Amino acid sequence: MKLKRFANIDPIEQHTSLKQFKRWRQERIRRLKLKDYSFTVPNVEPDIAYLEDNRKQPSITWVGHSTFFIQLGGLNIITDPVWSTQMALQKRLAPPGIKVEDVPPVDVVLISHSHYDHLNINSLRKLIGTRQLLVPAGLGTKLRKKGFIHIKELHWWESVMIHGVKFTFVPSQHSTRRSPWDTNSSHWGGFVIERPATKTGKVVSRPEGKAKAKASDKGAAEAESRAQIASAAEPLATRTTSFFNELGAAERPILSESPTIYFAGDSGYFQGFKEIGKRFPVEVALLPIGAYEPEWFMGPQHITPEQALQAFDDLDAKWFVPMHYGAFKLADDTPREALDRLDAERMKRCIADKRIIVLPHGETWRLSGK
Repeated sequence: MKLKRFANIDPIEQHTSLKQFKRWRQERIRRLKLKDYSFTVPNVEPDIAYLEDNRKQPSITWVGHSTFFIQLGGLNIITDPVWSTQMALQKRLAPPGIKVEDVPPVDVVLISHSHYDHLNINSLRKLIGTRQLLVPAGLGTKLRKKGFIHIKELHWWESVMIHGVKFTFVPSQHSTRRSPWDTNSSHWGGFVIERPATKTGKVVSRPEGKAKAKASDKGAAEAESRAQIASAAEPLATRTTSFFNELGAAERPILSESPTIYFAGDSGYFQGFKEIGKRFPVEVALLPIGAYEPEWFMGPQHITPEQALQAFDDLDAKWFVPMHYGAFKLADDTPREALDRLDAERMKRCIADKRIIVLPHGETWRLSGK
């Protein structure tokens, strides 16, 4: 039987040929010798006791790369579980924010696609709990062969409800492969996590007057950003190391008890971000900012920090949590470069810095004030 192959919404050139890969590898040998990896994303002591006891309030904890421990609607959710100490021949740059053996029982696992930096079988096996796996279409057979039972495959825009929490698989621009023979045999995408109904049973919709509020806040945001630019006497590369001290020490914003969270998985820039923003009132966007260099090779599948901010705008989201950087040398950019470019573009776009939540590994952002 002919193997089903999945495709992106927009036809793009996938840079997957052996010739292109060899060119990148040759360039990389020269380029990495000039790279500075002295800066690493810091780790903070995780609040395991809180995570174990909390079944009521929403929270987000960054484990590292694309792995988050999310609590919403009484569920413990893990995204793209990877606790690997290395990727290919490259050692991990910073340890995971939570040790895999310390992760509380997991109810739901969201897997965006089959690439090894997003799906590690050994890591998945070490998680405890019921572990209902929500995976892209075409990936279920591989996981069943590995011994996993609770699996639900989803196509783009399909949803599943688990104990009052709705999970919708949404498009991204990417590809998949775990061997030379299974290219694009399973799908790829992101997930929107939401609690779509209030206690009265009314569907939660985008708040009325949001456009007006956004317009009225624009002037203040622009003034704040201009002041930041004027006062930024030290170079961005120097300020990067203070991101976590300044922003991490500050009080995190308090959201609703039922925030809508968008986990992008892995993606190049595409118009699908706008469609996701039209369909869902995204409050928190977990977006990748790393593995983009060289852009001629990585561009079709990985967004740059500048494109991540464009996606944030397309989604019309309120808060942006950067991910997919700081753990592995998947491409030629460094964690510092990714953060520097993100901050430079943020100021250029006059986006208030408080809307970018730069988490260290292991920190829990408690989304509700209760």
